[in-house]
Amino acid sequence: MSQYKNLLLAVDLSEESDLITERASAIATAHGATLHIVHVIEPLSFAYGGDIPMDFSGIQDEIQRQAEQQLADHAERLGIPRERRHLLLGRPASEIHALVNDLAIDLVVLGSHGRSGFARLLGSTANAVLQGSPCDVLAVRVGKKK
Repeated sequence: MSQYKNLLLAVDLSEESDLITERASAIATAHGATLHIVHVIEPLSFAYGGDIPMDFSGIQDEIQRQAEQQLADHAERLGIPRERRHLLLGRPASEIHALVNDLAIDLVVLGSHGRSGFARLLGSTANAVLQGSPCDVLAVRVGKKK
């Protein structure tokens, strides 16, 4: 296994993010690697595509504010300085791929709900990141255990 130097922890800021955070922190410590953290906010306009004639700017601002605080809380627990905290707006997989390239990331650590069947056909962020990533991706299984 290669020596990881730059890790990217991608979190959705759910309660399940703690498990993913623990794994990424342990790998970074074991390899003496630099750890970055990212959360990507998907704009509400992507979800509704302009079908609803409504101004989402106030809601989007509140989502941004809450995400900033939650990301800061996660990062502070890990001792990740501000310059390695990334809060982005866009499609999660695309934004993560761009950040991987910009930061020369060796390993992305993220969560996967392990969906199957119809839910898998719709795709997931973990799968999309894996498919287009130029580096290793560790998908930590979260959610229900069988």
